[in-house]
Amino acid sequence: MAKEPQTVEAYFAEVERAAGADARLDTAVREIKTSLGDLDTIELRARRIVERMALTLQASLLVRHGHPAVADAFCTTRLAGDWGTAFGTLPPGLDLAPIIDRTTPKLG
Repeated sequence: MAKEPQTVEAYFAEVERAAGADARLDTAVREIKTSLGDLDTIELRARRIVERMALTLQASLLVRHGHPAVADAFCTTRLAGDWGTAFGTLPPGLDLAPIIDRTTPKLG
């Protein structure tokens, strides 16, 4: 990022295409900007920052192009941190019916 700062600019241009569509996504983008602005311990935090950047990019793409229920579940669990360590742990209140319907094979 230091050697090619245009990559950071391109990243933010991409994720900010979904600005205003989801408050959790907007918060994640702001947090990444703050993290990248603090250079004192950036090498120690680099893997966490890049992981957060990847999740935020995924969320941006889902918010713009995915099913709203999938985007909501992703933003809730991956950006807002409301998930457990066991696979399939989801918080109450998500609209799971469209997600299940999308993954259930249709017979006939």
